[in-house]
Amino acid sequence: MEEAKTVRKGEEIDIDRLRTYLKGQPSVPDGEIDVAQFPAGSSNLTYLIRLGQEEFVLRRPPFGNTVKSAHDMQREFDVLTKLSKVYEPAPRPLLFCEDQSVIGSEFYLMERRQGLIIRGEIPGTHRVSSPHVSKGSTEPPRTLENEHDLRIEVCRSFVQNLADLHSLDLRDAKLETLGKPVGYIQRQVEGWTKRYFAAKTDEVPELENAIKWLNENIPAESGASLIHNDYKFDNIMLDPSDLTKVTAVLDWEMVTVGDPLMDLGTTLGYWISRDAPEWLLDMPFNPRILMENITRQELVDMYAESQGRAIPDMLFYYTFGTFKIAVIAQQIYARYVRGFTKDARFATFNKFVAALRQVAARAIESGKI
Repeated sequence: MEEAKTVRKGEEIDIDRLRTYLKGQPSVPDGEIDVAQFPAGSSNLTYLIRLGQEEFVLRRPPFGNTVKSAHDMQREFDVLTKLSKVYEPAPRPLLFCEDQSVIGSEFYLMERRQGLIIRGEIPGTHRVSSPHVSKGSTEPPRTLENEHDLRIEVCRSFVQNLADLHSLDLRDAKLETLGKPVGYIQRQVEGWTKRYFAAKTDEVPELENAIKWLNENIPAESGASLIHNDYKFDNIMLDPSDLTKVTAVLDWEMVTVGDPLMDLGTTLGYWISRDAPEWLLDMPFNPRILMENITRQELVDMYAESQGRAIPDMLFYYTFGTFKIAVIAQQIYARYVRGFTKDARFATFNKFVAALRQVAARAIESGKI
C-alpha cells in the first residue's frame, strides 16, 4: 500500500494556514488536522491530509516551479472533475484553492483511493499475490514471482485500462476542447525539444541526434483520444486481493487530447528491457518482475487486441516516449542542480538521462522497439 511519511525538509506546508482555510470549506469535514507526504513521485507534490477520521490527498506544484503551464493545478482539477464522472479509475477532486498565501502555491484536494502500487524490485519477503482462491482452500495464492499466467493477466488489465481511457467519448466527458489534436505530434516534438534545451546541464549528443531523427520521421496522426501521457505501473493502484483490477489512475498533470499512440509510446518508453543494467530495471516505474518477462512488443499486441485493430510500427512513438522521459528526468535534475529542490533522490538523475540517451540511440540504430 502507498504509505505517507514525514514531510521532506524544504517541502513543508503551513499547517495552521491550511487548517484555517479548510475550516471554511463545506466539502470537507471539520476535525483535527495532520499532514504527511507521499514520498514517491518527482514532479507535483502529493500530501496526505487527515481531518479527524477521514483522509484526503492534496496536490501542489513542486517548489521552484517557474512554468505555470507545466504544473497547472486548475487545469488538473477541472479535468478530474469531469473525468471522474465517466472513468471510474480517476479520483474525484473536492476543492481548488488559488490563494497562494495558504500554502505558498495553488493546490487542490481530492478523495483518497486505496490500492497497491507495485514498482521496482519486489522483495522476496513481500511477495505480491493475487489470491483467486476460494475461502477455506489450501491452495497457495498465485504470485507474480511464480505464475507466468498471472503476470500476463496483470499486464493485459494494465493495457486494457489504457485502451479504455482512449475509447472514452470526449463529448460525454465534456473534454472535447481540452487539447488540439491536429498537429499534435509535431507540437510534441517541438515542445519537448524546447524543454530539453531549457533544462540542459550537460552535453548529451545522442539526445540531440534523437531530436533530429524525430523531426525527420513524424508520422501521420492516428486519431484523437483522451490521453494520460505518463501511464505506467507507478501511476496506477491495483486491488491487493486481485491484481488484475485497477482501482485508481494517478498523476493527471499531462492529460490532454491527442494521438493515443503517443500515449502508448510513453508507456513503452518506461518499459525497460530485460537486458538493461540492474539499477535501471529496479527504477520505480514498473515492477521488474513484469519487465523481465513481458516484452514491449507483447504490450503492443495486447493493446492492438483490446482496440480490435492493427497497430502501425511503434518505433517513432517508442523513441519519442524514451526522449520525453529523458527530458522529464533532465528537468528534475536541473531543478536539483539549480537549488530549487534538496530531494537527494534527484542528485543522480543525470545517470538516468545518460541511460535513456543510449536506449534511444539503440532503438534508432536497430529500427526496433
